Amino acid sequence: MNTKTVIAAGSIPALTRTVPVLALGMALSLLFAISYLLCIALYFWSPTMVENHQMLVLFLPGFRLLTWPSFFLGLIESLGYGWFVALIFAPLYNFFATLWR
Repeated sequence: MNTKTVIAAGSIPALTRTVPVLALGMALSLLFAISYLLCIALYFWSPTMVENHQMLVLFLPGFRLLTWPSFFLGLIESLGYGWFVALIFAPLYNFFATLWR
């Protein structure tokens, strides 16, 4: 005999989707690093198009255009900003997602 179990819609616990901090941190760090590298490549492709990359200087403390130490500092800072956002956003999202499920 074949029996079927019927579950009322109200009795199923709501599934809460959480954001994994590690995956978000890696994804954002890679996104910011690629954006940084594309910005530097854009400068080499057309140096007169952007005036000394003022946005990079604003968001990346210690950044100076066209020096190796500054290039690596900007890359490390870009990776750090990705982890900063992930370490703040993911736990907050996970907290509120479980609170209001």
